[in-house]
Amino acid sequence: MNRLAGKYEHTIDAKGRIIVPSKIREGLGDSFIVTLGLDGCLYIFSDDGWDKFTEQLEKLPGTKEIRQTKRYFMANAAQCDIDKQGRTLVPAALREKAGIDKEVVLVGMIDKVELWSKERFDAQNESIDSFSIESAAEKLGEFGVTF
Repeated sequence: MNRLAGKYEHTIDAKGRIIVPSKIREGLGDSFIVTLGLDGCLYIFSDDGWDKFTEQLEKLPGTKEIRQTKRYFMANAAQCDIDKQGRTLVPAALREKAGIDKEVVLVGMIDKVELWSKERFDAQNESIDSFSIESAAEKLGEFGVTF
């Protein structure tokens, strides 16, 4: 499995298409799933990544909160394909919900890609000033992640 990483800034054209960077295409393949993500972005999963994600959702109990969470991701999921120019059409409803209109940022997040409006991405990163990587690293150490 290719690990997705890196930050890429692009624009979205008037038809709602974005050029998918070649490094991202290598990890995703020629078709993938886009859905609403957390924190105001969209998530882009490879087909295999989507299968793994939905398998995890299937194993969860049927509480109301979990049903709503499943609905959030599943009802907003769309299959997308990459054309010969390396572009994909991001569905209008998803672009609207994520505030995407012109400038976008793609961020590789190991097993998926986050697609942000540049404005939301920049606003999200302003809050990083109060973020302590040292504190986060200590918490990750509790889960066996070492640096």
